[in-house]
Amino acid sequence: MLAAKPLPDGRRRFKLPSPSLIGFFLVVVTVVTCWPVVHCDFIQLDDGDYFTANSHVQTGLNAANLGWAFTTGFTANWHPLTWLSLMLDSQLFGHGSFGPHLTNLLLHAANTGLLFFLLRKLTGATWKSALVAALFALHPLHVESVAWVAERKDVLSAFFGFISIWAYARYARERPASSRSGPLAYLAALLFFALGLMSKPMLVTLPCVLLLLDCWPLERLHLAGGKSGLARLVLEKVPFLFLSLLSCVVTFLVQQKGGAVQALTKYSVPGRIENAFVSYARYLGKTFWPASLANPYPHPGAWPEPVVVFSVTLFLLLCVAAVVLVRKYSFGLVGWFWFVGMLVPTIGLVQVGGASMADRYTYLPLIGIFIILAWVCGGISGRWPGSQPVVIVFAALILILCAWRTRLQISYWQNTETLFAHAVAMTKNNCAASNGLGIWLASHQQPSLALDCFSEAHRIDPENAVVLYNLGNSLAKAGQKDEAIDCYRRASQIAPPTADLLSNLGFALAAKKEYAEAITNFEMALAMKPDSVGAHNNLATVLFKEHRFAESAQEFQEALRYLPDNYDLSDIAAKAQIYSNLGDALAQQGKISDAMQCYQQALQRQPDNPKFQTKLRALGAP
Repeated sequence: MLAAKPLPDGRRRFKLPSPSLIGFFLVVVTVVTCWPVVHCDFIQLDDGDYFTANSHVQTGLNAANLGWAFTTGFTANWHPLTWLSLMLDSQLFGHGSFGPHLTNLLLHAANTGLLFFLLRKLTGATWKSALVAALFALHPLHVESVAWVAERKDVLSAFFGFISIWAYARYARERPASSRSGPLAYLAALLFFALGLMSKPMLVTLPCVLLLLDCWPLERLHLAGGKSGLARLVLEKVPFLFLSLLSCVVTFLVQQKGGAVQALTKYSVPGRIENAFVSYARYLGKTFWPASLANPYPHPGAWPEPVVVFSVTLFLLLCVAAVVLVRKYSFGLVGWFWFVGMLVPTIGLVQVGGASMADRYTYLPLIGIFIILAWVCGGISGRWPGSQPVVIVFAALILILCAWRTRLQISYWQNTETLFAHAVAMTKNNCAASNGLGIWLASHQQPSLALDCFSEAHRIDPENAVVLYNLGNSLAKAGQKDEAIDCYRRASQIAPPTADLLSNLGFALAAKKEYAEAITNFEMALAMKPDSVGAHNNLATVLFKEHRFAESAQEFQEALRYLPDNYDLSDIAAKAQIYSNLGDALAQQGKISDAMQCYQQALQRQPDNPKFQTKLRALGAP
């Protein structure tokens, strides 16, 4: 409880709780509020690449995986520390979703505590810093970074970023005194900045944030005096800028190689600039009214002119206000340009992916807006002491509402279905969400609903090769072979065909007894993906129907070679069936003994299957 001491005029002054207690309280509130994330499932959106289907992550930390983490451009990103942290999760917690979600939550809670102590160290303001940290912890826009395993890079890079700023602040405070710890603190800031970049390259604008902090609250810009002082402060950031430039080059090359960077033919330069201004306005809107949050937000291609004009005007007015009022409200300039600058890498000038914006991109930038809000509240209560209770109640109410909305937003991240169904409901013409929901429905034996989703996604974006492939698969399962073949062929014209597409096209052609073309597609698929069990099995089946029994047997044997044994029930059943098919091909060649051995192998895996027993008896087995 707060201890009260009497003042000379009879009023009572309350002794504030210690900063350590406030920091601990913030961490606890963060964990309690966001705890439901640990019960969330993996999402069929990058979580497979990052965890569930990534053999390097699944096998944990070892020398080979360590080398892979630092040399791979997998998922069109280079972030080795993110890979290592996920490997550690797999090693400590196993392959379930609890471990990585718990780590994300703990990192978010740690970031909340770090942000509070960092701002207090920089400004000396306890309650304002606590309000910023609380908004950071509880704002619904930050749910995506915490509830999505694939966004480990957000919370991890922020962790190292805060430590880097902390070390820089120590260097800045001690440098005038020429203490020995100053250079060490500078090197520590540089080191942790590098670690942050190796977690997520969005941290590249941190050198600009450090320069803003020199203006306020460090006030080094004022102390340095004149242009020469400013030049010295900029020169001081050169090593940081060099790391940023290096990270930008590596990131661009990796994303370009991975196909994540969209060509100008899809999103023109003027269109990207318009979307950048509109996104700034939309992020601000969702900051103050966090409703209709979704993943992903579809890109409209072109925004209506009134929306663009309003967004540009709002952006310019806020920039001018921040500069004009800098003498009186330095925190306003720092907070606004913190927000603007940290969003630059993801604002869409270099379009990565097909989304117009994303909640996760606000994880660090929103701190700037929170600083402005906290210091405005502090200024109001300081200028008009009578307003202090009103400000406190207002701030508490906002935090309670944020916590409630955060809990609600976490519920949409429970699984793939809830996430994409919510996105479809909250947005218009969301091709990616409709396609993602269709994939989930198809994998959960709801083919008719999946077909509806893929058809809707195709209506929204008729030239999307991925959607056409999924629609083709859904049509093939519905028995609409001609329509499925049309989808596969159209997808192949839009983008280079994958091995899976060619294999599925071959399967659809085989169902229509167009065996020659089917074989051609299976062979093309296997040239691209030699370990494709499905392509080997399907090719073998068609060859059998063509009475090419020796070739058929060889392909069945290849399918068995690549199919894992005793991995799960579906693989066991598949392997049993392929053994049976191989036995059929061998029997047709008169290799009775070998055929019987195959049927026995099938029976070992499925002892109660009467078809295998019948085939054995037909060959003379007792």
